[in-house]
Amino acid sequence: MTSGPRNASIEDWIATGATALGALMATLDISITNSALPQIQGAINATRTEGTWISTGYLMSEIVMIPLTAWLTQVFGLRRFLLVNAVLFSAFSMLCGLSHTLTQMIVGRVGQGFSGGAMIPTAQMVMRTRLPAHQWGIGSAVFGLVVMVGPLLGPVLGGWLTENADWSWCFFVNLPVCVALVVLLYVGLPATRTDWSRFARADWLGIVGLSAGLSSLTVILEEGQREHWFDSSFITDLTVLCISGFLMLFAGQFLAKNPVIRLKLLANKSYASILLITFVVGGGIYCVSYLVPQFLSGVAGYNAAQSGGVMLISGLPAFLLMPVLPRLAATMNLRLMLILGLTLFAVSCLIDTALTAQTAGLDFYPSQILRGAGQMLAFMPLNQAVMAAVANEEAGDAAGLYNMVRNLGGSVGLAALAAFIERRDAFHGEMIRESLTANSPMAHDYLGASAGSFLAQHGDPAYASLQAMAQLAAEAQQQAVVLTYSETFYVLGWALVLCVPLVFVLRTGAGRTPASRRLESHG
Repeated sequence: MTSGPRNASIEDWIATGATALGALMATLDISITNSALPQIQGAINATRTEGTWISTGYLMSEIVMIPLTAWLTQVFGLRRFLLVNAVLFSAFSMLCGLSHTLTQMIVGRVGQGFSGGAMIPTAQMVMRTRLPAHQWGIGSAVFGLVVMVGPLLGPVLGGWLTENADWSWCFFVNLPVCVALVVLLYVGLPATRTDWSRFARADWLGIVGLSAGLSSLTVILEEGQREHWFDSSFITDLTVLCISGFLMLFAGQFLAKNPVIRLKLLANKSYASILLITFVVGGGIYCVSYLVPQFLSGVAGYNAAQSGGVMLISGLPAFLLMPVLPRLAATMNLRLMLILGLTLFAVSCLIDTALTAQTAGLDFYPSQILRGAGQMLAFMPLNQAVMAAVANEEAGDAAGLYNMVRNLGGSVGLAALAAFIERRDAFHGEMIRESLTANSPMAHDYLGASAGSFLAQHGDPAYASLQAMAQLAAEAQQQAVVLTYSETFYVLGWALVLCVPLVFVLRTGAGRTPASRRLESHG
């Protein structure tokens, strides 16, 4: 009588749960300061422009650390590396919460980004290496939930803590979580030896190039629109540094025996397709997380808490799907699941192309529910496919590149979004103003009715006429904004649709895992 496949042990589940908790904390802290930025800027005497570095500093350091994690894990050992980063994350969080100057805050956020960035790919790597193949679905579902819910929950939790306690609790809340994380990591992960020889033989050319290239690229994408891109010498200098850094990284692929990241993984068509889809999906998630709150605050007049409540609606399908997703992943073809997820995500964006100036939070509920289901159904097979596409010894590098590309997709998406919105808003505003000439019957009727209403209030004809003109200009601008947001959702929807053909490129080594066999069943 043959026994069934081995199931994960209690220690395996503790390790998986601990690293998932660390990843949740890291993804949540990306956006937890968004709702509290005005209060934080006031407390540390920072201008609005300077305050953007509170978010940029975190993203810049996190995106650098993510691909370095596989190498650093090999040098220090997984448990020691994660324990040190959990303690550092807690310490830097305390520094942020106690900051009185912009410099202290930026140092704390950069430190948070480095230590938090280590926890995201390790969660996926532990799932790949500690769970047996038939239980990957559970690990993938948990990791997908973390990646999706963390950025959604951040602004809501940050806003609630700021309103009911103080902005510093956006950072202090990490302390008890880090204590629990340290305990779980110590229990769930075995001790490993430090391998200093890997540190001495490291691809330092690639490490320096990767750090310079990714950090400068992140700053370019975050600050480019505000600095008017290449009209700014600051952006131009950073672009030169970025290109030089990536050239150094590329040179390290040939000069180093063990490059810091294995770009040769991109030769795997299945893995490369996963990265491209992830780049677009990551960009879509970050862009929607920006668009919906901006529309609700700018057009519908919602505050941060009300906008956060609407955003959380998209998290409900993820929690509802959690119990059935592992079983679904075990029986359903992963390509079909990914196509379904991309389709639902795209449809949710196309639904939001029907925005009007009267659209309120309740009108976003159908698209938010579809969006949450689509994102979860997309991330689940992507998380599983990226691990099934590589061998065990490549899992760390694969997870690092995968998570880096998802975050990079968000940065690129937001930069492109800002430029698109600015240009289309100006275009629609100009078109509307040209149609509202003095000879326009519609404009004439509107001004007459509006001026009459204002005149009845105070009895000053000249002032009533000025008020009517100002009101017309404001409504024209609002219509331009609504049209721009509708077009933006349209572009996002079709970008996701265009990813569907890439799903059919997904292939992995025959017979490697149950996941790989399901991927190939349509091959």
